[in-house]
Amino acid sequence: MKESNYKSYDELPLFLNANIVSKVLGISSSSGYELMHTDGFPVLKIGSRMVVPKEKFREWVEQNTGGSI
Repeated sequence: MKESNYKSYDELPLFLNANIVSKVLGISSSSGYELMHTDGFPVLKIGSRMVVPKEKFREWVEQNTGGSI
């Protein structure tokens, strides 16, 4: 399991890529990419790049776990 370098939500960048999502959630990079292709995950597509707005990520975590990071 990966360990997050982020100790609080405020330390996260405004937009998260698959590597950051996987680090925050403690999952593999491949699982992070897979999650970003899941229906209902708050991805913003910019050309071929996929990012997740920090606020939408936090909302997704709260909706799917009942808690926050």
